[in-house]
Amino acid sequence: MTLLRDPLLNKGTAFTEQERAALGLRGLLPPCVLTMQDQAERVLINLRNLPSDLEKYVALNALHDRNEALFFRVVCDNIDEIQPLIYTPTVGLACQKYGLIFQRPRGMFISSRDRGQIAELLKNWPYPAKLIVVTDGERILGLGDLGANGMGIPVGKLSLYSACAGVHPEQCLPIVLDVGTNNEELLRDPYYLGLRERRLAGEAYDSFVDEFMQAARKTFPGVLIQFEDFANHSAFKLLHKYRDEACVFNDDIQGTAAVALAGLFSALRVNGSKLRDQRILFLGAGEAATGIADLVVSAMMAEGASEAEALGRNWLVDSRGLVVKGRAGLSGHKLRYAHDHGQIADFLAAIETLKPTAIIGVAAVGGAFTPDVLKAMAKLNAHPIVFALSNPTSKAECSAEDAYRYTEGRALFACGSPYDPVTLGGRTFVPRQGNNSYIFPGVGLGVIASRSRLVTDEMFMAAAHSLADCVGKDDLDQGSLYPALPRIREVSARIAAAVAQVAYQRGLAEGPAPNDVMGLIRSQMYEPHY
Repeated sequence: MTLLRDPLLNKGTAFTEQERAALGLRGLLPPCVLTMQDQAERVLINLRNLPSDLEKYVALNALHDRNEALFFRVVCDNIDEIQPLIYTPTVGLACQKYGLIFQRPRGMFISSRDRGQIAELLKNWPYPAKLIVVTDGERILGLGDLGANGMGIPVGKLSLYSACAGVHPEQCLPIVLDVGTNNEELLRDPYYLGLRERRLAGEAYDSFVDEFMQAARKTFPGVLIQFEDFANHSAFKLLHKYRDEACVFNDDIQGTAAVALAGLFSALRVNGSKLRDQRILFLGAGEAATGIADLVVSAMMAEGASEAEALGRNWLVDSRGLVVKGRAGLSGHKLRYAHDHGQIADFLAAIETLKPTAIIGVAAVGGAFTPDVLKAMAKLNAHPIVFALSNPTSKAECSAEDAYRYTEGRALFACGSPYDPVTLGGRTFVPRQGNNSYIFPGVGLGVIASRSRLVTDEMFMAAAHSLADCVGKDDLDQGSLYPALPRIREVSARIAAAVAQVAYQRGLAEGPAPNDVMGLIRSQMYEPHY
C-alpha cells in the first residue's frame, strides 16, 4: 500500500505480475496490466471530456499527486495542450479558487508564526531539494495579493522544470511564505487556507525572509532558489540583497527579460535592423518592465551603443503616464529610465510623440493596446513589434487577432497567453507565447548541472541568444518569434549548456568544465518512464 500511495514510486495498473507478487500488491489492483501508453491515453480521454479548464487542472493535479511519472509523461507528450492547463492561464483561476479545489498538500507552507523554527520545519521535507521556487503570494500573475493561495504558482513552475528541462521532481520543492494577506475578500473567505491576518511589513518581514534564506541554504546546501511573484517593492530588494551571496534569481525580472529579449532578436531578423537602433516603449514600469529594459540595455551596449544611448532608447509608461525626470514619487527601479521630457499622460500620446519601433506590455492592463494604439504603431513602422506579455488572458494588452488585424498583418507579435492561429488576407499567422517557460527551466538545469554558486545576468543573456538561435526560418515565415513548444526539452538543453558554459568560464561552477558540457546536461535530464 505504501508504494501505491507514493507518487514518486506508484505505477498503478502498470505494475507487472512479477512486481505485484514481489511487492505485496496482488489483490490491491485490478488484474489487467496496462502499459504507460495505455494509461496516458486513458488520462487524455477523461481529461478531454471534462467541461472546463479548471476541472482539467484539478484532474491533472490529482494525477500529479498519485503518479508523477505518468503525470509528466502526459505533460511531455502533449505539452501544447497541457501547459496552459497546469500553468498560465489556468493556474491564475486555480489560485483564486485554491481553497475550494484543495485536495492534498504539495510543497511546504511556512508561516510568520513559524519564526525561529524555520530550519526545523524544512527538515520535515523528505527529499534532498536542489531547487526551490518560493513566493509570498503578494503579486500572483496580474491578479494581485492571493496570499497562501499562491502555492499554485511554485507548484506549476516546478512542474515545468521537470517537464520542459528534465529536472527530477524529487529535487524540486515549492514553498509559500505565508506572511498574511491584505486581500479583504480572502480574509472573509471561510475556505481560505492561509493566515487570516494582515501582511507582515518592514523589519519583521525582512527578518522572516532572511531566516528562511539562511535556513534553506543550510538545510539544502547549494540549493537554487527562485523568487516568484513577489510584489515590486519586495522583488527588487530581495534580488539585490541575495544575488551576490546566494544562488538565487527572480524569474519575473530576469526570466521575463530573457524571453522578451529573445523575441526581439527574432523580430529583428524579420525587419533586418539592429537592436541598438530600436526605440522601445514599455507599458508598465515594474519588475518585468525594468528587468527587460536592463537586459535590453546590456544587449544594445554589446552591439556598440554607449550606456547613455542605450538607456535613452528605452522608455516606461506607468499608471501616471510617461516616466520622466522630475516627476514626484519615482521609486528606485524607475529612476534609471526617467528621461528628460515633458509629461505625457497616456500611452497613445506617448507613441505619437516618441515614435517607438516596439511596444512591450507588462502592466496587466487588459485591452490597453487598443485599435488606435495598434494603428499608430503600424503607421510609424513597416513591421511594428508588438509584445502583449501580460497574463492570464483577461489581462492581455491585446489579442493576437487584433494585433494582426489593426496592423494589416505587419505586426511582429508575441503574447503572454496562448492564442490560436489567425488567418488574415489569405495568410495564416501562428502567434507564440513569450512565456518564461522557454527560459527558466533551462537556466535552472544549467545552474544545477554545473553546481554554480551564483546566477548572473550574463547567464540570462546567454539564454536569450540560445532561445533566439532555436527559431528557424519556417517559424519566422508564419509569424512565430519562438520555437514550437514541443521542442522545449531540446531548447532547454541548449540553454542549460550555454548557462553552464558561463558558470565554468567565470569560475562559478564546482569543479573544472567537462569536455562535453551538452553530454553533462543530457545525462542529468529526468525522463518520465517506468
